[in-house]
Amino acid sequence: MHDLPQGVAVRALLKNIYVEALESVRGDRLVEALGAPQGDHWRISHQGKIIDWPLHPDGRLIVIGAGKAAGSLAKGLEILLGDRISDGCIIVKHGHAEPMLTRIRQRQAGHPIPDEQGVEATAEMLRTVEGLTERDTVIVLLTGGASALMVAPADGVTLEEKAAATDLLLRSGASIEEINAVRKRLSRVKGGGLLEHIGPASVLTLLMSDIPSGDLCMIGSGPTIARRKDLARPTAILARYGLEEAVPVSIRHALAQEAHPVPQAARRQEQLMLGDSAMLVEAVHGIAAREGLAVCDVDPVMAGNTHDAALKMAAALRAVPPQDRPALLISAGETTLQVKGDGLGGRNQEFALVAGLALAGEDNAALLAAGTDGTDGPTDAAGAFADGALRERAGASGLDAEEMLARNDSYHLFEATGDLFRTGPTGTNVMDLVLGIAF
Repeated sequence: MHDLPQGVAVRALLKNIYVEALESVRGDRLVEALGAPQGDHWRISHQGKIIDWPLHPDGRLIVIGAGKAAGSLAKGLEILLGDRISDGCIIVKHGHAEPMLTRIRQRQAGHPIPDEQGVEATAEMLRTVEGLTERDTVIVLLTGGASALMVAPADGVTLEEKAAATDLLLRSGASIEEINAVRKRLSRVKGGGLLEHIGPASVLTLLMSDIPSGDLCMIGSGPTIARRKDLARPTAILARYGLEEAVPVSIRHALAQEAHPVPQAARRQEQLMLGDSAMLVEAVHGIAAREGLAVCDVDPVMAGNTHDAALKMAAALRAVPPQDRPALLISAGETTLQVKGDGLGGRNQEFALVAGLALAGEDNAALLAAGTDGTDGPTDAAGAFADGALRERAGASGLDAEEMLARNDSYHLFEATGDLFRTGPTGTNVMDLVLGIAF
């Protein structure tokens, strides 16, 4: 196969592809691409359709929302709409605030475990939409992370009880759809509940998907999408992962209650999906073609068990036949990781660890597994690099890679080997991206 410089050059190539691809799905760029307002309406061009959204001259334009990339979406709105924005309040993860916002307030809160700052920020957001009329418009920004950041516990449930249930679900191996199905029933704003606070104003929801299925009502747990019949009862989800007795009694009681439909006000509603992992994969294909790389999609809708997905990528890298140019292999989506150990890490770092061990002895392959939001689990890293020499690097640092894997302690292993990938906030959130290269 075609020679490619080892080590630093390989990592630089993978990093550059990641960074450039993510630029194409930044929130501000996606919003700006919708088009500028014209007079008393905003002419939106989206997925081949034109939407004329009224901007009533006597009405207010309010921006609210939550998510790790909500600040980037807000930046795009301020560029497009400027002083047409009357007021705004969004909630972002600590450290993910967008600099230079002037009309939309940003409040920072905890993620992935909800905290008191999230409660206070949500209360402020709800005050922002009080007293609206049918002449007013509310633009709601939702990206991954909104479910944890927008916090208004259901009656009878305390913040501490909700946080405990969230932690158990996150460690259980449940999918994000299952976790959000439970979250909807433990909140006064999710599952369409936010609509009750907005009242008769028109509602335009701009979304960025971190949900493998792409189901709009699951993004941020659907605060502006009216409740519908659950496909799986939340109590059944707890039972599936053996959590029925582990969660507080108040949680079980709240989940056992029937969900009441949200009354439909006489308002205009639209939901626009601005960015998802399919757009990211398309961007990677374009970059690979420009760089002269062969390209192969291993799993462009990646879901399921983290270890299974990692082994699939490693096997695909080993199976690349000799050819005259390097091959770029792509997986994108979101896997689920069951955490049983006492270590620190995230699904991308554990993906890299599993794949690196499976590539042991392979000299001509490497990969980068990273979250597109710049964070992986409760760590300061987006993910990690791995290759066939990972076990040896761990051993040279006095660590047993298999033992670290059993403890779910990928972060400390990659910190010792120098393989962590840190980016800081990226301005987007379209699940995870894995780039493998065979050379």
